[in-house]
Amino acid sequence: MYQLLKSVLFQFDPEKVHYFVTRNLKRFNRFPGGAAVSRAVWQVTDKRLEREVFGLKFKNPVGLAAGFDKNAEGITEMANLGFGFVEIGTVTPLPQPGNDKPRMFRLPTDGALINRMGFNNKGVEVAAQNIKDYRSSKHYDSGLIIGGNIGKNKVTPNEEAVNDYIKCFNGLFEVVDYFVVNVSSPNTPNLRALQEKEPLKHILNTLQQLNMQHGTQRPILLKIAPDLTDSQLDDIVEIVQETGIAGVIATNTTISRENLKSDAGLKAETGGLSGKPLTERSTEVIRYLAEKSNHFFPIIGVGGIHSAQDALDKLDAGASLIQLYTGFIYEGPALIGRINKKILSA
Repeated sequence: MYQLLKSVLFQFDPEKVHYFVTRNLKRFNRFPGGAAVSRAVWQVTDKRLEREVFGLKFKNPVGLAAGFDKNAEGITEMANLGFGFVEIGTVTPLPQPGNDKPRMFRLPTDGALINRMGFNNKGVEVAAQNIKDYRSSKHYDSGLIIGGNIGKNKVTPNEEAVNDYIKCFNGLFEVVDYFVVNVSSPNTPNLRALQEKEPLKHILNTLQQLNMQHGTQRPILLKIAPDLTDSQLDDIVEIVQETGIAGVIATNTTISRENLKSDAGLKAETGGLSGKPLTERSTEVIRYLAEKSNHFFPIIGVGGIHSAQDALDKLDAGASLIQLYTGFIYEGPALIGRINKKILSA
């Protein structure tokens, strides 16, 4: 059924389709009995799926990656589809429109997407209020873990970037269960320069100091690019150990266009590439980090998960949890259940 629907939806602009689908999913879940039907069809519930990672209990290891629900507007609907956790954002201190449209492109031949969204979001205050409203609503699922992915505004120079991360951290602290520091998106000018050792340590140490000032600390994770060299990955291992953050999300989108089969016009679009072309590289990064660190810290695996086997490969490589984005769009919500069932039968 989803593949038939997808064949129609893929005829239209991907960003417009995103908002069309999420709006109508929200309407369906608000219709009497709609939420119950959604849960009955999609959710896989089994105690054996539970995972305890960086001090949090996840009801299953399959999460929604950041970028899909930037403003925390669809948490209820994503929970009803069976996700064990939802990561909202990337959130910035101030609202920003993002880059000029069109800014998202499908590459069906490659099972991929290219996006140059540019951290379009309504700002940290809106996101925080939306999560607060969800947590106080009748739809609140106390077992759902919510992560907050935070970044800097486009106009903020890198020298002042730490202040943006502080604002987002403080703004979301009371409403999220964990944080993700995003310095790896290719769609904000010069953002990836913050992955260099010294600026990255400064941001993470600052947030850790803030964390310790609170009675209950929030796990802080770092989201990294798949384009890092082994030497840079060695630095990441060292930084995680030195700063004491909770773990790593591997990986974000790639700027590589290697081995794509799509036409030259699509391949030439700037932005981050996600989907099947990233499957092997993201798994390689997970394995490298896990082995290099001797499994010192948890890793959330994301990138090119289009099948249950893709998910198992990342878990076998050393990931504790996995996240979906492009695979969720291409394969539909049934992918969540297929992964959970595969884990149970493995």
